Amino acid sequence: MVEENDVAERMSALSYRIGLELAELAPDGWWRLTASFAMTVTAETAVVFCTDERGRAVRVFPAEGVLALIREHRRLSAERDDEVWWRYLLELTGDGRMEVDYDYGAVPFPDGQLFAPEAYRSDLAVFPRKTLPVWLAAYLGHDDRQVRTPRRAAEQHLADRVAGREPVRSEPDLDFPAFALMARRWAVLAAAFVAVRSPLGPRITPGSGVFEGTSRSGSSLVWLPGDRAVLSGGVWDAPGLRAAYQEGAEMPAFYLGAPAWVAEPVLNGRAADGLLSFCYWWEDGAWHRGESPVSDDLAPAIPGIWTTDTVVEVVADLIGATGERRAAVAGLVAAAEAGVLERAHLAAVFGADADLDSAYFELSMAGATGKDTNR
Repeated sequence: MVEENDVAERMSALSYRIGLELAELAPDGWWRLTASFAMTVTAETAVVFCTDERGRAVRVFPAEGVLALIREHRRLSAERDDEVWWRYLLELTGDGRMEVDYDYGAVPFPDGQLFAPEAYRSDLAVFPRKTLPVWLAAYLGHDDRQVRTPRRAAEQHLADRVAGREPVRSEPDLDFPAFALMARRWAVLAAAFVAVRSPLGPRITPGSGVFEGTSRSGSSLVWLPGDRAVLSGGVWDAPGLRAAYQEGAEMPAFYLGAPAWVAEPVLNGRAADGLLSFCYWWEDGAWHRGESPVSDDLAPAIPGIWTTDTVVEVVADLIGATGERRAAVAGLVAAAEAGVLERAHLAAVFGADADLDSAYFELSMAGATGKDTNR
């Protein structure tokens, strides 16, 4: 215990020195300094910004001496903890307050601070770990297991047919609403977030809907000619992915029995990173799936499209609608589901100051609008 306390004290002293060294780099008039150091045994990077009280920021570049202190701090963390940190985060204010935090990879590292897989493999050889976060395990070892090129899709489809492997066909309204209804509800939610100028929420692009949740789960809905569609994505830390990457289990057969057109160009980008955790496809008037979880387990990755009431609730909560305005939300959703929505429905819900044109465009791309008599 004494030795452990000694290491902790040395780490604390190092952080104090690091803060002092960084403060000396700050320009006159600075108020807040934020520093993020990413490090392995073979790669490192530093991002340090100083801002003044008006929020103006300037980047500064720490000298080798600071980086040497950071390396020593990381080495000591290996003595104190079961695993070393991969990112060292420091915040310092002009009145002397300092906060230090360590990032062990619970969530993916930000752009610019994620190294090539080889850097982490080398680091793990020096500082081994019992387990890796699912995202990092996938980053290092997905081995393109989820990639389904058109050629591979055709080969797998033929093999499934020869072997008699069939997908699960969903009962009506059991897993998801019918595709056309899902697309229109998705568009209503997208239109609501666009109308209030929020950077969050689902969106509609030509031929698809996209959604990235705040918990790093997300999905895409892609529609194809002939009343076909593909819904795919990933739930953060899904049990199937944990088992595959942390326990050595087989990757779930997400594409079991899938037609050949369920292929890379229409799949969520998580497949390329080995983080796809579900895939559904719509054909012959029903949703189908291989070894994907049931829809109840996918809520973090999909916007609230399950029922009309769900959509109304999400939009009403977004804008704080009650009474008559909430009734207008219900009218908007009903019109969109019927494919007859007009700009007047949007104006009644969001008001003239909202971005109604962009909201209407979202809805029009999903077939939720009727003849517009206001334009």
